[in-house]
Amino acid sequence: MGAIYATLGLPSTLVSELFEEELFGATFFYGFLLIGVAILTQGLKVRPRGLEIGIALGIAAVFLMVFARLGIPERSHLFEYGVLAVFIYEALKERASQGRRVPRPALLAIGATALLGVLDECIQALLPNRVFDPIDILFNAFAGLMAVIAMVALGWARRRFRKAQAD
Repeated sequence: MGAIYATLGLPSTLVSELFEEELFGATFFYGFLLIGVAILTQGLKVRPRGLEIGIALGIAAVFLMVFARLGIPERSHLFEYGVLAVFIYEALKERASQGRRVPRPALLAIGATALLGVLDECIQALLPNRVFDPIDILFNAFAGLMAVIAMVALGWARRRFRKAQAD
């Protein structure tokens, strides 16, 4: 969240500079390419097989379709709040694995991400160079929902594969 909030005053200045230098498209493309490479390298650490690969490809296709249909500002929401939701979800799962009571980590992660998105928009309402936009709240929650659903689906496939190996 600190990274997201740290950009509240910066984007308009940075985007203006990048547009003036005709670097915005390339910067955006290479940023998302680096994210994709990081996701791919982390995913390959586990050596996915069969069903997990199929689910991962399906998730990638859905994310690419959503990404292609969104405008540039909304694309950043997909990334920012998707990553935030995954962090929250993984932290809650870790707490549950340590024996702490964490009811429905996926739902809690989605809810926490949505609330943090609301807080982000409320902060923007107070800043002179930013705009409160209820649609952004929906994009924030949607990005969190998509990311957590992807993580739950991949976890299910991984558990199913491990169970099949054990049998």
